[in-house]
Amino acid sequence: MPPLPDGALARLAALDTAAHRTVRVGLLLPWANVAVETELPRLGLRHTVFHHARLVPASRTTAVDPSFWHGLRGASASALDSLSHVSLDAVVLACTSAGFINGPPLPSGVVTAFDALLRALTEAAVRRVVLATPYPGPVTEAEGVALAESGFDVLAHVSLGLYDGYPKVTADRILGLVEQLPKAAVGSAEAVVLSCTGWHTLLVITELEQRLGKPVFSSNVAIALLAARACAGVGP
Repeated sequence: MPPLPDGALARLAALDTAAHRTVRVGLLLPWANVAVETELPRLGLRHTVFHHARLVPASRTTAVDPSFWHGLRGASASALDSLSHVSLDAVVLACTSAGFINGPPLPSGVVTAFDALLRALTEAAVRRVVLATPYPGPVTEAEGVALAESGFDVLAHVSLGLYDGYPKVTADRILGLVEQLPKAAVGSAEAVVLSCTGWHTLLVITELEQRLGKPVFSSNVAIALLAARACAGVGP
């Protein structure tokens, strides 16, 4: 297929246009996450069917901490079993932070939203990034380390410092957060990463891409890109 456009949403649209088959993707969702089910249908993928199962951590908490992450990973096997009668082409644990924090092993074949982000950046030939998250500072720093260990250069990162309540973060607050990134780092970066599946970033991606002149990859768009590549026959 021809080279993909630079913008994340434009890349997604090009892959969907090139699709030659329909794929079914299982999404294992943190039990309080409403952003994934809101944003993915709005991306207009014509050849992807998403099937959802909710993950209830044993702690029954929603704030990001080890009990939450470990609980999501531990609940993945039973959630996947609830989708066992659906023929799935891929399964994604739709939590980014659970992908770079240690915890119980995931069932074979399950990838995380963090894995999807890594793949999206790699396939876009991006190495230098700036990172924005709603997470507490230490969690954002841990993601920066995980990105670096995967071969990416994190030039700067900013965060809202929130442990919970991500769906309530407004578009204006996300735009303001990105504005806090050092201009020199943004200028040198090849892409902006908006990490976390739980906040609503879709409304700001196009504006940020136009304002900054570079692609903006969110966790939810990365999940969609993973599915769209499978539809187009250029990735699992």
